[in-house]
This record gives sequence, structure tokens and C-alpha cells, in this order.
Amino acid sequence: MDKGQSVATTRQRRAAVSLLLAMVLLGVFPLDVLLPSFPALATHFHRSPADIALSISLFAVGIASAQVLIGPLSDVIGRKGLLLAGMSVSMLGALGCVMTSDYTLFLIFRVMQALGCGCFVLSQALVQDLFEGEERDRLRILMVTATGIFISVSPLAGTFLQASLGWRGSFWVFTALAATVLIKAWLFLPNSRPAYSGTRLGFIQSYRRVLGDFEFVGYWLISAFAFACHFSFIVISPLIFMDQLQLAPYDFSLILLVYGAAYVVGGILATVLNRRITPAQQVFTGLSLILLSGLAMLYLAANHALAPATVLIPMLICTAGTTIARPAATSRAMGLFPENAGTSASAGSTIIFICGGLISALISLSPANLQSTLGYSFVLLSATALVLNNRLSHRARNLEANTVAQTGGD
Repeated sequence: MDKGQSVATTRQRRAAVSLLLAMVLLGVFPLDVLLPSFPALATHFHRSPADIALSISLFAVGIASAQVLIGPLSDVIGRKGLLLAGMSVSMLGALGCVMTSDYTLFLIFRVMQALGCGCFVLSQALVQDLFEGEERDRLRILMVTATGIFISVSPLAGTFLQASLGWRGSFWVFTALAATVLIKAWLFLPNSRPAYSGTRLGFIQSYRRVLGDFEFVGYWLISAFAFACHFSFIVISPLIFMDQLQLAPYDFSLILLVYGAAYVVGGILATVLNRRITPAQQVFTGLSLILLSGLAMLYLAANHALAPATVLIPMLICTAGTTIARPAATSRAMGLFPENAGTSASAGSTIIFICGGLISALISLSPANLQSTLGYSFVLLSATALVLNNRLSHRARNLEANTVAQTGGD
């Protein structure tokens, strides 16, 4: 966006914060909150739980496909119209899921809902458009913190909705939240296109430009590795706490609530560090905490019997590291191509989606002890990311030195 539009008014910023948090909350409903309703869905549609799980896979494919197109398109026609259209399509898909009794139609409506939810990728582009400097970094910290909290409380919320409203409950609440996001976006988002004065790049050229930049891909990989540590725990936590430790669903939900509370502490710590140290140092600090959590996990697995505390204590350390490292790495990546913020957000989200999905799948399928596997993965991912961060920092220092030398020579 141009200079006059790059920073929003105070009213727009306040509205944008609540809008972005509503989008984060909305993102957990199609997947995480729906999980406790799987048995009820299987009964309603006379299908096996494996068939119901197919709807999750189709949803993931749909949202990933949509965001690849939505990001670059938003760089050309603007964010607001696409966000309004996406929310409308997702609401129609959710309402279709509620009203149908045919499983094939249910899958079709789930894909429709997913295509609409692809507009969630615009949240990072909106942060880039409407905020700047430390305020932008603080908002990204808030969004990462909120994401962790919402995901952590989603099993409890899903259980409550299933008990009170049945499997349709999550779709009704999703529709209400989507309508809220739509209205807030229509009322408060600026109705302007990104006003980059340079030549418009085509779809392929835009992706080639951002993905061809080592620094851009490097920082998104760091963010993806940090996210994969969190996501892997969420994926395998039912296997550890419910299958191996035989905890009741309610007790499992309480453990995730404690995990979510750790995101609040991590967010506060990240906000303090954001004011005092550089983004590269924030990334280093966060990744070091993830490495420490992996080592602690391995030590506890080797010297103590499996218990909730032996898993949860290292995860609290990991959560703090994730909350510190991810926003800093994301801000560095998104700041490289502000004129292609939509494309940058889509490319980064795809990198996170692929890394998080593949790594969590490998961990969950591991025949070894899950706690040890989780610890080894934290050590490997954080160590790799630390090496990458060191190389990126060294590269940035060399570029800065060359620039100073050339300026002095002129």
C-alpha cells in the first residue's frame, strides 16, 4: 500500500485487532472444535469414523488450495472484497453441512466451507497493511498467543457444544462468528487496493519472486519448525494422555487448558522481549527454549515413568519458545516484500501447513516411544532452525557491511 494508506487510523486499528482475533477464533471451529462430534457425525450419516475423518482431510486440502490463489489475488484487487466473499462462501458451506442428511453433500459443503476459509490467510497481509513497527510485532505476538489458547481450549468447547447442541452446534457457532467477521470487515476495513506503484507481477512471477528469496524462505521455515513443535504435541496428545495414560476426556481437556495458559505467559514474555532485543535475538531465544524443552523431554522420558507432568512441563517451556520465535520470524519474512503481502502470507502459510502436517504425521506414526520421539523432534527442529537463523543473521550483517562500504566509496 502507499504511504498514505500504510498505517490505519486509530479507530481502524482497534477494529482490526478485534477482527483479526475473531478470525483466529473462527479458524479453530472447522477442525479442532468439531473433533468431539466425530462419533455423532458417524451415527447421523451411518458412516465409519474413518469416513468422517475424510471430511477433515478434504477441508485441509480445500483451505490450502484456496489460500494459494487468494493471497496473490488480494495484492491486485485488495483484501476487503476477498474477505467478504470468503466469509459468505464459508457461511453457506457451514449452513449446507447443517441442513443435509446425505454424506456426499456433506463433503461437498465442507469443501465449500474450506474454500471460503482460505481467506484466513489474509490476516497476515492485513497486519502488514494496517500496522507498522513494534505495533505490528506486538499484534503478531498476540495472534500467535491467541491461536495457541483457542486450539488448547477447543476440545473442551467442542465437548460442551456436542453435549448441548449436538454435532450441528459447532457449525451454528461458526456461522455466527463468520457473520460477525463479515460485518466488522464491511464496516471497518478500508476499501482500497494495495497501491504499489511498480509493475504488477503475474501469479507465477509473484510466487517465484518471494520463494526465490533465501531470507524469505528461511524465516518462514523457522516459523514453520516452531509451529510444528506445537502442532505435533496437539496431534499426539490424545495418544499420550488418553490412550497411554487412560485419562478421561474431561481431564484431557483440563491439561490442554493448562497448556493454553502457558501461551498467555509466553505472549507476555514475548512482548517484553520485543521491546528490548532485536528480532534475530528473539528468534534465537525462542528456539533455544524449544531446544531446552526437547532435552528436558528426553531426560524425563529416560529417567521417569510416563506421567502428565513429565510431558506437560517440557511442553510449557516449548510453548514459551514458540510464542517468542514465531512472531519475530514471521515479521522478518513479511517485511521483505510489503508490496506482495498477500502472496507472502499465502506462501508462508503453505510452508507452515506442509511442515506442520508432515512432521506431526511422522511423529504420530513413529513406532518408538512417543514422548522420546517428541523430544528428539524438538531437538532436531530447533537445532536446524538455530543454524538457519545464524546463517540469516550472518548474511544480513554481510549485506549491511557491503552497503556501508559502497556508500562510503561513493
